[in-house]
Amino acid sequence: MRNNPKRPLVAVLGGAKISDKIGVIDALSKVVDSFVIGGGMCFTFLAAKSLPIGDSLCELDQISFCKKLLESDLKIHLPEDIVGVDKDGNFATFGVRLPNGAKGLDIGPGSAAEFADIIMGARSVFWNGPMGMFEDERFAAGTRTVAQAMSETKAFTIVGGGDSAAALAQFGFEKDVDHVSTGGGASLEFLELGDLPGLSALRGASNVN
Repeated sequence: MRNNPKRPLVAVLGGAKISDKIGVIDALSKVVDSFVIGGGMCFTFLAAKSLPIGDSLCELDQISFCKKLLESDLKIHLPEDIVGVDKDGNFATFGVRLPNGAKGLDIGPGSAAEFADIIMGARSVFWNGPMGMFEDERFAAGTRTVAQAMSETKAFTIVGGGDSAAALAQFGFEKDVDHVSTGGGASLEFLELGDLPGLSALRGASNVN
């Protein structure tokens, strides 16, 4: 991934916490063409843009980090619609602005379609972290759409992380990607330090055609 991968190279990041991925985001920012951000971590980015996020997960101490990324030259794709629950706990779909008491638990259908298009147009993709609380079928569509795009794209695909691997298995796509690393923290650490099982295959793939 660091040594002449096929481009465009896209990093799809989800899951709950940005704080767990600061090192790998820094490492990836030097090599990727764009980031796609979903999962709980997207709300800290949205908050960094001064958008209301209701009661959604937000790491207040990481807002400055997100602002720095958003103000950089990096291309960062964030959700434009959100699925979750309203203040009464009822299933609801929102735009990018969540009302008071609402909680975002998945990316919306428009965002899922956009993210899938980005994956389909890439030539190398690294995915770590689900797009929402996929264990609950009401909030699984975003992760399912991304997993399906990972299975169908002609890009070289690496999936790192236990939750992402579990999502692939849940939706039946685990055999359709080029490499799956089930060790989430380990895969991020190796990537941050410059190595990851499967990267040698990615480097080899970059020399094909």
